[in-house]
Amino acid sequence: MALTEMLYKISRFLHWAVVWFSDLTAGILAHLLFRQHFHLLLSVLVVFGPILSFWVSKYSIFGNKNHYLYRLFLQSCFGWTCIFCGSFIFLLSFSISNSVFHSLRHLSPLAVSGTFWTLLRSLLTFLVDASGSCFEPLISANDAHRNSGDLLNFKAGPLLLLRGIKSKEACLKAGLKWQGCEVSHELLILSFCCLLLSEEISVFWSCIGFGKPLGAPLRILFMLCVFLMSLWMFLILCLLAHFPLFPSQLVGGALGYLGWKGLYKDWGVCKPGWCCLGITGCQSC
Repeated sequence: MALTEMLYKISRFLHWAVVWFSDLTAGILAHLLFRQHFHLLLSVLVVFGPILSFWVSKYSIFGNKNHYLYRLFLQSCFGWTCIFCGSFIFLLSFSISNSVFHSLRHLSPLAVSGTFWTLLRSLLTFLVDASGSCFEPLISANDAHRNSGDLLNFKAGPLLLLRGIKSKEACLKAGLKWQGCEVSHELLILSFCCLLLSEEISVFWSCIGFGKPLGAPLRILFMLCVFLMSLWMFLILCLLAHFPLFPSQLVGGALGYLGWKGLYKDWGVCKPGWCCLGITGCQSC
């Protein structure tokens, strides 16, 4: 009997903690300052983040591109965002409208965002392959310093153009070096996912005011989305500090911002009609 009562008190405390923390976080995300200036915070992070490379240690665990955080999340960043954010949007919309069609309709921004990311990634890959060339080092790095007169590129070492390899992916797989115009796909999708998450989950506070009960699963999903957004920001900071690539990272962050602005601030606020995206989870277009 005492054990049952203790478990009941623990469950009540955990429920109170979930409600308190989710309400507090929702209030912060819904605040006008956050809604209007979060993209500016990300912009400052992308622009000035590489300065941290002067202070971080090259022996840090996050200075290794094979770190499990990079391998687990960077290649599937948008997939993780869709899973958590899509589940949150569907449950939130369904709890408000009790309509499956209405809930599915509010998933349309994720579908449009996925199409945007797929097309943009293909376009950027094509442009990078078309504007770059594949090179092979002729001599070792030590020999390059002793024979600086033979260098084609002093910083990268002596290079030889290989005519048969025209794609960056094939060039890197062959252990060679690629030189050309590049855009950081990682910064692009990380910044875009941060802005997407902030836009979608910020409506939770207004939905709390509707008076309908919001269960613990929905609140836990909300906190998972907040955690995911924080993780993306942390990975952005790690990439900028340990692997600074200016200006490709700056261009990637700018494209992520422009994609979010076009989808959520221009097309997403259209007048009621069939083409309206239905951006917010609690409001109908």
